Formats: sequence, structure tokens, C-alpha cells
Amino acid sequence: MYREYRTIEEVAGPLMLVRDVDGVKYDELGEIVMPDGEIRRCRVLEVNGSDVLVQLFEASSGLNLEYSKVRFTGHGVQLPVSREMLGRVFNGMGEPIDDGAKIIPEAVRDVNGSPINPAARMYPSEFIQTGISTIDGLNTLVRGQKLPIFSGSGLPHANLAAQIARQAKVRGTDEKFAVVFAAIGITFEEADFFISDFRRTGAIDRTVLFINLASDAAIERITTPKMALTAAEYLAFDCNMHVLVIMTDITNYAEALREVSAARKEVPGRRGYPGYLYTDLATMYERAGRREGSTGSITMIPILTMPEDDKTHPIPDLTGYITEGQIILSREIYRKGYLPPVDVLPSLSRLKDKGIGAGRTREDHSGTMNQLFSAYARGKEAKELMVVLGESALTPVERLYAKFADEFEARYVNQGFNEDRTIEQTLDLGWELLHILPKSEMKRIKPAILDKYW
Repeated sequence: MYREYRTIEEVAGPLMLVRDVDGVKYDELGEIVMPDGEIRRCRVLEVNGSDVLVQLFEASSGLNLEYSKVRFTGHGVQLPVSREMLGRVFNGMGEPIDDGAKIIPEAVRDVNGSPINPAARMYPSEFIQTGISTIDGLNTLVRGQKLPIFSGSGLPHANLAAQIARQAKVRGTDEKFAVVFAAIGITFEEADFFISDFRRTGAIDRTVLFINLASDAAIERITTPKMALTAAEYLAFDCNMHVLVIMTDITNYAEALREVSAARKEVPGRRGYPGYLYTDLATMYERAGRREGSTGSITMIPILTMPEDDKTHPIPDLTGYITEGQIILSREIYRKGYLPPVDVLPSLSRLKDKGIGAGRTREDHSGTMNQLFSAYARGKEAKELMVVLGESALTPVERLYAKFADEFEARYVNQGFNEDRTIEQTLDLGWELLHILPKSEMKRIKPAILDKYW
């Protein structure tokens, strides 16, 4: 039986001070029992002698300090896990919100898991097909990778997230594939979009959804991605599944961290975010990967909106340091009506070379990828010259490059949110576009490959 304390001293916003407490640990879960029997949860933020500072998961309104009591559970926030989680929708605290029965757990896990030990980490090497040409063809996602999507306010990253969750697969294997989707601090409309889209397409059957609404408490926002990763770790390393974790929006998570940090009166770092933001994000991102001795894996796609489209903002900046590349969405391409509006040139997947080539995708993948990058960059330069000097100032080859850039955006980048292209279709489309240019310009493709596919 838990020991109860009636020594609540004060409440300030989401924080509450309890005095004369014995044997309580940092991050421990607590319960506040109200006079009417209602129970609200809290988490230990700070222990100072016998004084404990806790943070409330729910609002502090209506909390009667004199007649309420606090008890501590002896453990941190936990998630009951089971294979039955697939096809279910949970809130940010891991409770079912889809009118289904409670999960009968096969295990109960602490959500504050630890990053994978670098010595036990296997190198990512297997191609994951998302069905999106700009990712599969040019910024390939590899199993066990962390590849974030940098978006801007108002850009359709929610549609892109749903498309990846729907279409992603590991080719050439019958191993089980699951998606864990964490929506952090989203609106009710967005939550409804994700749930109804997954149900409509049948993707829900292999998906675990964690939905945290903008109206929920900040502390729940911080817990949601950890819940998702705990579920992913169970499915990957206990059930030997390939798990794709999609988290949107990491910016809301970081804002919640800043809110809690400000409430604790901590010394702020860059732009008011806590100094431990890097450590906190790294602890979360590094839970993805492949472990030795396990056939399962966790591949992660965190999505974040860059405030004012600023790549140097602390959240995208620190995320870029920890992860292996980034997919950047462009407002300019979105204005042209091309979907998904991926900006190819600044996007990068640092592990793409490890997941492509003969036996994984196709032998011509590396050469065509480099040639498409090069041709598109030259085409963009030619279009900029055309604006300044006029089309007549361009050489015939430069005009062809400008035409290539337009066709590349209209046909390769633009595919909509419902088209699922195989890697073969993506590579064939790349060759089709390269035919706009003379064969003599194909300087980045090996002659043997060029002769075979031209």
C-alpha cells in the first residue's frame, strides 16, 4: 500500500510543492487524491531533502490543498505493451481512446528507455521503400536510420507523414512491418485526419497511434514520444518486427520542454529553450536503430516545423546534428502546386549510399541519382540566368537544362499524396527525364551502365 501525504504546501501553474516526504525518487509517478475521490497524476521533477516538487499531468484548477492528499507509486511512467497494440489508438499517456478494451499487457515497460549502446548497434543497410520518388530515388531511407522532415507552418507535412506511414515497406522480405505514429500537440482536426486516413486505407491494422492534442497538458506532450518509442522497442526487439516511428511535431515537444523549464525557473539557453534540449532530443532519437542479436529494427522519421522557416533555429539545428540527414519541404515548390513539396537540393540522407545498388534497389541507382542532382542544380542556375539576362543569352545546352529543371519538378517531384511508386518506376522516370539532355552530358554515370539503360 502506498504511503499518503497531506503536506501539499503550494501550487504554481503546473507545479506543486509537497513537504516532509520520505524515500521518493526523481521522475517517480505520483497520484493526487481529491476530496471527492478524483485522482490526478503528477511526476516528480525535483527532490530537495524532504521537499518534493512535482508536475501535474492535468490542470491544477479545483485543487484543494488542505483536503487533498498525495501518494507516490515507487516507479516512473509506465506503458503496458502487447502485440494487441497494433490497430489501436491511444492518448499521450498510453490509455486507449478508440472505444476498444484495455490492453492485456504481455509486459510493462518504463517509458524512459535508454539509447542503444553504440557497441551493440548494427550499421543500417537495408532499403525502405516509401513510394515517394524524391525520398526513394534521391534521399533514400535505410532501415535503422533517423531521417527528419523539416517543414514550415502551413506546409502539408501531415499529408506526407500519413503517406509514408501508409506506403512504407521493406522490399524482398516477408518479415513483419509495423508503424508507430506519435502525434504531439496537434489540433482535433489533425487527429481526426490521421485516424480516419489510416482507417480508410487499412493502414491502421499495422499501426499503433499515440495522439496528444494541443489542449492536453504540457507534461503529457513530453511523455507522448517516449510512449511511442517504448511501444516501438517492444515490437522491434521483443517481437522482431521492422518498426517505422513517425513523430509529428517535434517543435511542439520542444515548446513543452521550454514551458516546463520556465515553470521550474531554470536558466534558459538559446531562444529560451533549456540548455539540455540537445541532450533531451539525443536521448530520444538515439533509441532508434538496429541491435546486434535482434532481427527487428526501429527507423525514425521525426517531423518538425521550423519557426519562420529558419533552418538555424535551435530545434532543426540540433536535430540536424543528431540525425542522419534531413528532408526539407519548400514553400516555393508548394506554391507551384507540386506535392509533396520536397526541396531536393538542400535535402540529404547521409546513409543513402548504404541502402542502394545491385541486390538492394538496382545497379543504376547511384549513377542516376548523382546525375539527376547535378542536372537539376545546373537547370536551376540556367533558370536564374534566364531571369537576369533573358532566354536568348543561354546556350542551347543551358536551355535544355532549364527545360529539364521544369520537367523534373512537374513529373519527378510532383506525384501527389496518393501515388505509390515502386523504386523501379522512380528509376525509369529518372532515365526518361535524363533523355531531355544529350547523352554526352551524362558524366556521372559509368559508361557500362549508361550503355545498358540509355
